Amino acid sequence: ECGYVPEADKYLREFGLDYAIVESHGVLYANPTPIYGTLAPIVSPDGFTVFGRDMESSRQVWSSINGYPGDFNYRDFYKDIGYETDYEYIKPYIAHNGVRVHTGIKYHRITGKTDNKDIYDIGWAKDSAEKQAGHFLNSRTNQIENASKYMDKPPIVLCPYDAELYGHWWYEGPYWLYILFKKIYYDECNFELITPSEYIDKYPLIQQCTPCRSSWGANGYSEVWLNPSNDYAHKHLHKAGDRMCELAYNFRNVKSDLDQLEKEISELRKQKKSIAKITSTKKYKDLKLKLRALNQAARELLLLQSSDWLFIITNNTMVDYAHRRIKDHTGRFTRLYNELNSGKIDKKFLEEIELKDAIFPDIDYRIYL
Repeated sequence: ECGYVPEADKYLREFGLDYAIVESHGVLYANPTPIYGTLAPIVSPDGFTVFGRDMESSRQVWSSINGYPGDFNYRDFYKDIGYETDYEYIKPYIAHNGVRVHTGIKYHRITGKTDNKDIYDIGWAKDSAEKQAGHFLNSRTNQIENASKYMDKPPIVLCPYDAELYGHWWYEGPYWLYILFKKIYYDECNFELITPSEYIDKYPLIQQCTPCRSSWGANGYSEVWLNPSNDYAHKHLHKAGDRMCELAYNFRNVKSDLDQLEKEISELRKQKKSIAKITSTKKYKDLKLKLRALNQAARELLLLQSSDWLFIITNNTMVDYAHRRIKDHTGRFTRLYNELNSGKIDKKFLEEIELKDAIFPDIDYRIYL
């Protein structure tokens, strides 16, 4: 969520990352104050480059009230037949338990602040998208032209947005992007499209500053993810994180020991010899089961650490669901931790949660070493 703390720099660099994007004030309130604000990146004392999100372009696109997605001609995300149609009619077409859900079929446009929504007209929607693409292009052209007068290198206007905005919340978003890129290609613009890494390569002289601790979200300092409504989760997050590191250390040889046996099995296969003398041993079976449990523990921890649960609780939407996910992943992780330490892994339980939480198929628990 564009969260940043200076302590993260060395770890980001260690994993091969050269830059990060932070919320605007993460750069604007850096120390010392950046000469060019968010119109140029800054580099931390540890040598990590940070770009700040441009405020003006963000408001134009992201805001559902003042921004483009709130245009009255656009499709209304919330007017879905899964909720609007007669229940007996829609019941056979929604979830097996009969609970109303979004179907993706939406017949109305935003219209305005009214419950009486007009029928969606794709022609009107496309017309709005085309006008707004032109408006965005003109805004960036003027912004860059004005900024260039006071800078000794080309300014960068960083425009990052959640991918789910396009086509999901803002149904016409992909079309808007298409028209915008088309206009940039065919019109004579005073700027070029560029990635952050390309900008760093072309303009490597960057002011050194310490970026400010910051985040996206309300008020900009992580309170969405840490407040009285959800702070209880953090003790579980920290405890599980510490325990995962403990597991990775205590069982650090499981993967390498198993790899060695797999190598021996491979050699036996090449020689067309029986592999049963290895695969039938208790050692081999135990190592395979431990590896599965360790990797699943890592999955449960990552799922527990998802910022979505705390976000949902703060925004008071599907609160019970978020609490349940925190409880479930904490419980599953803790059970695996205890079973690994006791040497008694419940294979049936492991199989169940491997199916439920089948994510990150190539995960390696040793990343926590």
